[in-house]
Amino acid sequence: MNHNESIQMEDLEKPVADTSKSSVLQVEGDQEQLNRTLKTRHLSMIAIGGTIGTGLFIASGQSIANGGPGGALVAYGLIGVMVFFLMTSLGEMAAFIPISGSFNTYGSRFVDPAFGFALGWNYWLSWAITVATELAAGEGIMQMWISTEKCPGIVWSFILLVFIVGFNALSVKGYGEAEFWFALIKVVTVIIFVIVGILVSAGVLGGKVYGVKYFTYGEAPFVNGVLGVLNVFLAAGFSFQGTEMVGVAAGESANPEKDVPKAVKQVFWRILLFYICAIFVISMLIPYTDPDLTQSGVATSPFTLGFERSGFKPSKDVMNAIILITILSAGNSGMYGASRTLWMLANEGKAPKIFRKVNSGGIPIYALGFTALIACLSFLSSLFGNKVVYIWLLNASSVTGFIAWLGIAVSHYRFRKAYIAQGRDLNDLPYRAKWFPFGPIVAFVICFIVIAGQGYTGFSAHPIDWSSIFAAYLGVIIFVVFYLVYKIVNKTKVVPLTECNFSRTNA
Repeated sequence: MNHNESIQMEDLEKPVADTSKSSVLQVEGDQEQLNRTLKTRHLSMIAIGGTIGTGLFIASGQSIANGGPGGALVAYGLIGVMVFFLMTSLGEMAAFIPISGSFNTYGSRFVDPAFGFALGWNYWLSWAITVATELAAGEGIMQMWISTEKCPGIVWSFILLVFIVGFNALSVKGYGEAEFWFALIKVVTVIIFVIVGILVSAGVLGGKVYGVKYFTYGEAPFVNGVLGVLNVFLAAGFSFQGTEMVGVAAGESANPEKDVPKAVKQVFWRILLFYICAIFVISMLIPYTDPDLTQSGVATSPFTLGFERSGFKPSKDVMNAIILITILSAGNSGMYGASRTLWMLANEGKAPKIFRKVNSGGIPIYALGFTALIACLSFLSSLFGNKVVYIWLLNASSVTGFIAWLGIAVSHYRFRKAYIAQGRDLNDLPYRAKWFPFGPIVAFVICFIVIAGQGYTGFSAHPIDWSSIFAAYLGVIIFVVFYLVYKIVNKTKVVPLTECNFSRTNA
């Protein structure tokens, strides 16, 4: 019988552990331990580092082209609100039960062990593919400087992968510190871009006044109406993915009861502000019909185009160098999230035992290595062209990310219901989501609509684009298969609310 199904009522009455005073992640038996050394600033920047990457610096241009400036702002705004609800849901669970690789554990404890199994593997796949996406984008950036005739693209993907694996092989504190500075560079870049963009729009720089004329240019501000907004949802979702990394890193936080709520409150507003401001500035400077915006692929960023309009001649090289740093940062966070999720799956018996092994620095080294192996999908860009592979990986990663968010919403709804059903006091929660049950319900509905509608473009194409349809629903297929197989083999059931496990360790 599954562990969650065999919980005794007396176990529910045991006093919870004070995780804020432990230097290691508490586990049972012979399970390996992770170190609790991350601070609030690390948690915040890890989330920001995983979020501000190619989704903003590259994919945002295509979003404006697909939905127009108004459509892009609305799509990113709506996804941002949904992420806010998800962050409050995750914050409530992660502050109370701070464990690494939290999503699959929450799903197993509060919904169904099969749900947690599928959710965990889905989240691992999401970040493993994201790392591959970042590597494919990095290959395109490097080709701006050195052609494929001089150096094959696969070499650049391999070099970037070595750097990412190297950063993650450090101690978690070293990783957190590196990610802090990586993310800081990206934040400063976005701030400078917004300031310079406003000055360019006003005519202070570049010698030309842009104003907001491109917001009413052609079909703008809303291109293709509602469908245009829906088309941007996938890219917007990909861009915001990474905010939930706070929940993954909570298991290695020195004081999760205080650090997680602070990080949840800080990260969302910062990221939303960065995205909305950046897209607004791009829309002021570049019309949605600009050929460079719609056909540049991964080699040219809308940020580069924006800086060029200021008259800053080296903007392309400087911006591409910064984008390369952001790729390393986002890939770094992705590798971290995937390896910790795989580690937790192994500790719960949902993945091979070898993945729970950690080295002397508390790093799940085998989980890290296996994730790196999957990230080698980026090497396909050398065979099929970096733009084709990048877009395919982007679509696949985005859908798996939405499934993870949907899982957070479902898990939190059940978490709160079980918490009350067991007679627990809501005032004892270190952090409480104020919008319950509205928040998780809205998040669930939006996630479901976006996931279900992602195949629309492929179905409406003439002829039908089966490859894009497959990419759009690959994550759904994998999730359903994993859920059904685990449920049938282990004969799991939905966990009764009165039997949900609120232990604050990995027990």
